[in-house]
Amino acid sequence: MLKPERLLCLTAATGCSETAGGTRFACRGKRDYGRGKPNIGDAMENGDAIVLVIDDEEAMRDSCQQVLSREGYRVETAADGEGGLRKMRQLSPDIVLVDLKMPRIDGMEMLKEITALDPTAVAVVITGYATVESAVEAMKCGAYDFLPKPFTPEELRIVTQRGLERRRLTVEMEALRKENERMRENFLTVVTHELRAPLVAVEQYLEVMLNEMAGSITSKQREILEHSRKRLEWLLTLVNEWLSMSRIQRGKVVERLETVEMRELLEQSVDLVRPQAEEMNIDIKIEVPESLPAIEGDKDALSHVFMNLVSNAVKYNHEEGTIRIRAIDKVDSVAVEVADTGVGIPEGRLPFIFDEFFRVITDEGRRVAGTGLGLTIVKRIVEAHCGSVKVDSTVGEGTTFTVLLPKGQARLGPACELSIDSEFEASKP
Repeated sequence: MLKPERLLCLTAATGCSETAGGTRFACRGKRDYGRGKPNIGDAMENGDAIVLVIDDEEAMRDSCQQVLSREGYRVETAADGEGGLRKMRQLSPDIVLVDLKMPRIDGMEMLKEITALDPTAVAVVITGYATVESAVEAMKCGAYDFLPKPFTPEELRIVTQRGLERRRLTVEMEALRKENERMRENFLTVVTHELRAPLVAVEQYLEVMLNEMAGSITSKQREILEHSRKRLEWLLTLVNEWLSMSRIQRGKVVERLETVEMRELLEQSVDLVRPQAEEMNIDIKIEVPESLPAIEGDKDALSHVFMNLVSNAVKYNHEEGTIRIRAIDKVDSVAVEVADTGVGIPEGRLPFIFDEFFRVITDEGRRVAGTGLGLTIVKRIVEAHCGSVKVDSTVGEGTTFTVLLPKGQARLGPACELSIDSEFEASKP
């Protein structure tokens, strides 16, 4: 026997009867309870919207179906969680009204399953056992709204309308996201083929002229060509970092895992920036213990990390300064310090150092040419290897970047929990 207080209260209908005490318990007749179709936008007409009601009480299912069908919705019902999941897979409903207290699969588990099957579907909890705790838990499990029993037809219509509006906005956002991704792919194609390739060709022509392979040049011509090459190198760096950032944003950070020897990796990274260091008479020291274990990672990506850090150490250093690169064997990780004796970074700018397009201007007013993407890329690559990166700096004394990478088999993905503060500071010599 169903409890009277757990039945849907159709107060807008004359077909509802009440007890002497005023408790609404039964609904008769099939009058039209609607007040016109809810306005949810052109993107989702009522006739196209599918509402799934999952409740173990037949009276509740029938009552919801009567009210919402008269609004023009297609309403399907299920008596338990298993039947509800079957209809979820068959129909892909726009909104699901689900009871919390059901046999076998309860409402909380159903909410998780609904989100897993269709993240854009809107779930609304209907229950006669409403508490603050159950409402909070339901929201955590993916519920959009919470409707305690008994409720009126008008309340049901409003909640359904609101849920469908949410569904419409979610679908539109997903469509915009896909369109944005398509535009990004087109942009990458243009940058790669229409911009980068010609720049590389021009760079090669400049090299031919500077090496006098196409004929002798005067000192003035050499000066002009050298200046052009430097500007071209900066432009190519900008294009390459755009491409790197776009790959990272699409999740293509670590594409190939292999065993990486840290000494070899650091020496190769230093070799790429050594000409710039020699121009400023900067001494670069590399300290790597012979017993340092190898790590697992994408060698090209990690090379980009340390080349960027060493390049910054050169750019922001003083003439005849020093760069110290030190690898340290930790308990579960390998730490690499890149320390310079340069101008340092003001304390107030340190929290933003890894933000996209952030550029450091020192208290001396010194600003180095760059894109503002380099350290952002460094952080994303290190985190994709389940590592951490931090920076310590003192104006006028220098800056130290510390990268922490896990040993052995790489642990990749967002669930990494390698903390640079706990791991590095605890065993810092």
